[in-house]
Amino acid sequence: MWRPVRCGTCGNQVLCEKFSPAHTQVQWTDEAAAVCPRIGERVAAGELSAQVRSCEALRESVAESFASGALEVADRG
Repeated sequence: MWRPVRCGTCGNQVLCEKFSPAHTQVQWTDEAAAVCPRIGERVAAGELSAQVRSCEALRESVAESFASGALEVADRG
């Protein structure tokens, strides 16, 4: 089940689904380079947006959401 997760640094919201404690799928609701300042900086520096997979601040926010129980492993039963 997709759950919204908000980045604790920039406030951008993504949708996440956990398939296991180690596997998280992230769906950007807008163009990542336009809404994430860290990804935007890397794209502005010449990296292709498709090759910039995420940012550390967002990964930390997803991990905190999982640790708090707000994001749970999906029941695929």
